[in-house]
Amino acid sequence: MLTVALPSAVGRARAYTRWVLGAWGLDGEVVTVELLVSELVTNAVNATGVFCDMSGQSNLAGKAAPIYLCLSVVAEALHIEVWDVSKKLPRKRAALDKDENGRGLLLVETLSKEWGCKVLPSGGKIVWCKYLIGAGA
Repeated sequence: MLTVALPSAVGRARAYTRWVLGAWGLDGEVVTVELLVSELVTNAVNATGVFCDMSGQSNLAGKAAPIYLCLSVVAEALHIEVWDVSKKLPRKRAALDKDENGRGLLLVETLSKEWGCKVLPSGGKIVWCKYLIGAGA
């Protein structure tokens, strides 16, 4: 799935995930996989941002960077990959009780078998995780 790095991308990614998992007969995995996708896409949106000041502009062409979401199943694992243009690596941090963000990668680490990040020589990075099918049941 290709979209632009705007906050609305997260909702689109969740809808796409529900559709794909339904088509694959993996409806029982939707809640957890949707959460993993939300966290990875949110990080991509936050890392990428908008290319320039958009004040007073309604046309986003050339101003918002693309992000890609790829879902695939290999053996008993569902792979989630999110590419964005930033080379800035995601950083897991300890959020305080009063913080409203900062727990995403902890959730990804807790709910997935493994996760990681690869900076690409061609540009950008892929943040990925593997979710074991049936792990949430």
